[in-house]
Amino acid sequence: MNGLPRQARSVARLAAVQALYQMEAAGAGAETVIREFSEHRFDRDIEGEAMVGADEEFFADLVRGVVESQSAVDSSIVKRLAQNWRLERLDATVRAILRAGAFELAHRLDVPTEVVIDEYVELAKSFFEGSEPGFVNGALDAVAQDVRR
Repeated sequence: MNGLPRQARSVARLAAVQALYQMEAAGAGAETVIREFSEHRFDRDIEGEAMVGADEEFFADLVRGVVESQSAVDSSIVKRLAQNWRLERLDATVRAILRAGAFELAHRLDVPTEVVIDEYVELAKSFFEGSEPGFVNGALDAVAQDVRR
């Protein structure tokens, strides 16, 4: 990143992806992870990323929303994966990115489609140097066609 604090929602999206990953890896519940982020992670520098100024309400909405709608979110992603591919085969970080992005596309109609896709592709680029950002772009674009007609 360029050293400047990111926009509040961009920071919230990064935190949501990290929280979803953490929840899957550690088996922690949504409220526990939301509380941990609020109490210990926001307004700090995490792994070189400024977590200052996160839109904490937006973060909590994303995390809770993915958990509460996980079956529908996962179905919207799986529908657009290559035949015989299962969500479990994807890298856990890619799964978290796709889940947050698919939820936002389906449930946060106040955010333009292009913004949602661009934000999650940029997040993928911050975690991966290979084909994953392009994969995230294609998958979320396909999900958007399904949920935002």
